[in-house]
Amino acid sequence: MISSGFTNAPVSQFLVFSTVIGAILATFTDTRYYLHIQVVPHIWSYRQFWRFATWQISFTNSTEVLFGVLTFYQLRVIERLWGSRKFASFLLATLPYTTLLPPLLLTFVLRPLSFGRINYLPAGPTPILFALLANYYAAIPYTYRYKISPWASSSPQSNTQALSSLWSRSITLTSKTMSYLPPLQLALSQFPGSLLAAAVGWVVGTAYRRDLLPGASRWRVPGWIVGEEKQKGFEGLRARLDAERDREGGANGLATGILAGETGEGGGARRRTLGEMVTEQFRGRS
Repeated sequence: MISSGFTNAPVSQFLVFSTVIGAILATFTDTRYYLHIQVVPHIWSYRQFWRFATWQISFTNSTEVLFGVLTFYQLRVIERLWGSRKFASFLLATLPYTTLLPPLLLTFVLRPLSFGRINYLPAGPTPILFALLANYYAAIPYTYRYKISPWASSSPQSNTQALSSLWSRSITLTSKTMSYLPPLQLALSQFPGSLLAAAVGWVVGTAYRRDLLPGASRWRVPGWIVGEEKQKGFEGLRARLDAERDREGGANGLATGILAGETGEGGGARRRTLGEMVTEQFRGRS
């Protein structure tokens, strides 16, 4: 069954609400101009190196907030796939890379190579979002594909030839295509600084998935941070499965017992099969 809303995704819920609340607070307190980075004058003239650590706190305009919230909500399936503990561990383990790499690359690489023309890095958690998007692209399969063709042929052809020509010139899309439009808007919203943040986030997410970040893929936050119990390994999995089976009700439990052939051993009580229950019922009537 497909879960709706933020079911089994508390960390994604926190990301969505913190994105909205952070933008509102930055607007009401009139502190949005403290978040973005301009190498000159913020870094070289004013020595405001603290901006390297704060520029991901919040987006600074409503359009970016909208597309950021839509993308974080779409990416909640990654938390359901990994579990909240691994999801939160991913965010914290990649945070130093997504926070420091974009401003450092802008300051020491892109600005000198562009002779000072690329000088601006927009605020917002765009690298974190694209790090998650890279894992969404690699881990979540599409459910269907479809083709669209914006070109029409004007030459007279048979139906078979026209269909073959149209199919060869069409564009193949999948069920996941629409999920990439909001983050694409974020990547191009304040070009080229926003594209730099998106590219760094994608590279960091891919490096995490391929276990190229030292110790990041194996480190986990304590379970109590995301509300998980201290059970580990097969014991924790067994406890969750037992709890889920108890919630399904007695009818599903009986069907499971019949299919599994639970008969019991060692003289203990065993679960009766459906045939035995029907036979006993007829005997009682007779």
